[in-house]
Amino acid sequence: MPDIVDKPLGCTCFKLRKLTRTMSRLYDQHMATVGLKTTQYSVLTNVAREALPVAELAERLGTERTTLTRNLKPLIEAQWVTLEAGADSRQRIVTITDAGRAKVKEAYVAWRAAQSALENLLGTAAVRTLHTQ
Repeated sequence: MPDIVDKPLGCTCFKLRKLTRTMSRLYDQHMATVGLKTTQYSVLTNVAREALPVAELAERLGTERTTLTRNLKPLIEAQWVTLEAGADSRQRIVTITDAGRAKVKEAYVAWRAAQSALENLLGTAAVRTLHTQ
């Protein structure tokens, strides 16, 4: 019979996925107040730092290029970002517009409220630990 020390603490994958879904709901509720999804805010904030090729932006966001392309569509339609020609005809550069910068500024307030709510829920020390691991 296995020693009690060898007993797993539970399924870490399940626990992390559950936590991630809970966090996503929290952030999405706050972002909804400014008409964004959390994923859209991530795209906008990354592109606000610098214009990026679609492939590089997808890599930074940890998503597939096809998923990013689909997620860019409403941002392009809202005129918050544009796709510019890159160094070769196949490359597209995601560039933020002035309206996109204004949306990031507006959405930062909602993101900050979500971040504060998460820190209150989990505790600042736990959030700091998550960031370092």
